[in-house]
Amino acid sequence: MDTVKSPRAASAIAGAMAAIAVVVTAVLGLSARSAPSSPPLPPLTTIDEPAALKAAFIDYLYPVIVGVNAEILSDRRRLDAIAMTYDRYGAISRVDRWWLARRAADYALDADDAEQQLAGLLRRLDVVPPSLALAQAAIESGWGTSRFATEGNNLFGHWCFVEGCGLVPERRPSGARHEVAVFDSTATAVRRYLYNLNTHRAYRPLRTLRAEARADGRALSGLELAGGLARYSERGQPYVRDVRIVIRANDLEAYDDPLVEMAHAH
Repeated sequence: MDTVKSPRAASAIAGAMAAIAVVVTAVLGLSARSAPSSPPLPPLTTIDEPAALKAAFIDYLYPVIVGVNAEILSDRRRLDAIAMTYDRYGAISRVDRWWLARRAADYALDADDAEQQLAGLLRRLDVVPPSLALAQAAIESGWGTSRFATEGNNLFGHWCFVEGCGLVPERRPSGARHEVAVFDSTATAVRRYLYNLNTHRAYRPLRTLRAEARADGRALSGLELAGGLARYSERGQPYVRDVRIVIRANDLEAYDDPLVEMAHAH
């Protein structure tokens, strides 16, 4: 693993290791749906100095992202083991077929055959580099200071479409029905973010880039996977450019190192 580039990253990574300990039951193979929540978002709106605001936001959110990724990795390890057995013996056990069917349903995968479920899940059931999640959360929530972040734990700009489901934007166009979703914790918001990237057809390019990196044995890169986010915003490629600018300007790829270590530990 490369040396972490900044003392702040080293401090946040130490906090993330504690987050991994919190979700150790998930890593050992228990359901991610039983995983704990996250601490409340700190009062970031009271911080006036930009560098201090960014540091506080990263120090808070990074362990949450790593914890949710650890939940996913518990399932990813089993999935990789099933794939290895299938590649070697050309067979999938009855228990593994049941498990694949459950995970296929969890990840909105339309496939009845176990072999198709395995192939589809290898592209969907995977983590996202913390650098990418941190950059998008920073952009979408104003480094955790937006109304939707402070009142609804919404860090990624998620909408909902049932009246009363969330917060009504102050500048919502006349006739529009969308609201900004409210989450019970930032961990829930991060889980929804990862679920969206792993299942929605708009982010198939991201999943393709990630699968190619896995096939080549390369570490996942937030800068690279950002290329699959053109449809995350109506701004398209300028949004992708902004995500990459935030990653580079704040040295966020330094925070990916523990993720790489965990992802290659099986």
